[in-house]
Amino acid sequence: MNALRSWIVTDGAAGLIRQCSGLATRLGLEPSYRTIVIRQPWRTLSPAFWPLPLSALSPRGDRLAPPWPHLVIASGRKSVALAAAIRRKAGGRTITIQIQNPTISPANFDLVIVPRHDEVKGTNVIATTGSLHGLTRRALDEAACRHKGEVAHLPRPLILAAIGGPNRVYRFTRTDARDLGRQLGALEGGLLVTVSRRTPPDAADALMKELDPSRSLIWQGGDSNPYEGWLGLADSIIVTSDSVNMATEACISGKPVFIAALPGGSAKFSRFHEALKRGGHARDFDGALDASWKPVVLDDATWVAQRVRDRLGGRLSFPGSPSECSGRS
Repeated sequence: MNALRSWIVTDGAAGLIRQCSGLATRLGLEPSYRTIVIRQPWRTLSPAFWPLPLSALSPRGDRLAPPWPHLVIASGRKSVALAAAIRRKAGGRTITIQIQNPTISPANFDLVIVPRHDEVKGTNVIATTGSLHGLTRRALDEAACRHKGEVAHLPRPLILAAIGGPNRVYRFTRTDARDLGRQLGALEGGLLVTVSRRTPPDAADALMKELDPSRSLIWQGGDSNPYEGWLGLADSIIVTSDSVNMATEACISGKPVFIAALPGGSAKFSRFHEALKRGGHARDFDGALDASWKPVVLDDATWVAQRVRDRLGGRLSFPGSPSECSGRS
């Protein structure tokens, strides 16, 4: 176990854990995972209105109590007030890194790591293009080796379509899914399709009906998720516009990435997609693929980890850099 004791604090959501663990891995840490459950009325209140944050914890989740670790990496709205409280309780001896927009002053933390499209300002803010994650090119190559046999019968090129679903600003109805399925079905090559927990079952069914099963593989959930292997195997990748995480993960692959617009959107998502296109990381999907262009690999987590080391190296003794880390892309 590393001498530097660290916690990852989240509500257990997979996307939040991926962001925290992605940074921890690149810092060479072996963190302890703390999954929190918040009692009412705190769970529905803004973090700014939690007078005694640690008392908001439900016994159904993990305790947050001394001895405090050297470092806390936290993400998600439910963790915000807790991470700030740990910093105060520890008298500043516990360094806190909050990932994603905390919606309270960044001054409550040692570092805040947030996508640039959230427009959070502060001297201790590190702004990224997308979200952090634990994927590396090495991990994708290793996963591709494990899954290459299952796609060997498909024609080339291989196209991965990562399908999301509705959220607060996007819609994805059965009709929308049918239309996207028709666009995917018209592409030449083999199709690898994954759906997310947010994909409505009727929308997934409508999309799948438009695909030729003889040249398609579809993953709709289960224990053996081929997503990382398919990212490594695909020649091109299409992701729906509703997910910052999916787009960011696709952009580390080095493959051409295309964003399929769902109905709806927001100014924040528009800023994110424009940043991907401006940086040469992704293009819009208009029903056709230009697989000849060479994208710029996006690996926020690696250069962010170096920034964290630069800023906190005088206060924390980090382990050596993992061998796969390289300079900022």
